[in-house]
Amino acid sequence: MEKIASFTVDHDVLGLGMYISRIDGDVVTYDIRMKLPNQGDYLDVPGMHTIEHLFATYARNTAWKDNIIYVGPMGCRTGFYLLTRNMPHETAIQLTYDAMRFIQGFEGEIPGTASSKECGNYKEHDLAAAKRDVAAIADVLKGYPVERLSYDYKG
Repeated sequence: MEKIASFTVDHDVLGLGMYISRIDGDVVTYDIRMKLPNQGDYLDVPGMHTIEHLFATYARNTAWKDNIIYVGPMGCRTGFYLLTRNMPHETAIQLTYDAMRFIQGFEGEIPGTASSKECGNYKEHDLAAAKRDVAAIADVLKGYPVERLSYDYKG
């Protein structure tokens, strides 16, 4: 089998940030790297689950909601994927930054957790962990230039 593109990225030098993982026609897959790969510190599942609910809810309640294809965690637990359609890169960066700030300030019931009808694992959430886990990437994304979306950026 052919090696998929994401396995060709040198994870030993990958820092926190937002990257373009791939472009397929009008769909862009962004790699939102919140933890350093292979360093032993990963997103815990309840916090990651909470980030997923809040990030997806936030993104799908913006003016760009129809351009959001998917928001979801990476299996390696170092970040999230954001798939968009027909959205400028600057907008994707700003939306992601704004979503992280939204999570940092969120109080109340996590959307989609009122009952088992709304989520397949509705009890496994941790808002405090989610807030802690988005803090570093929110700082990184503030004023993030489009040029840094490249895995090869050396700036």
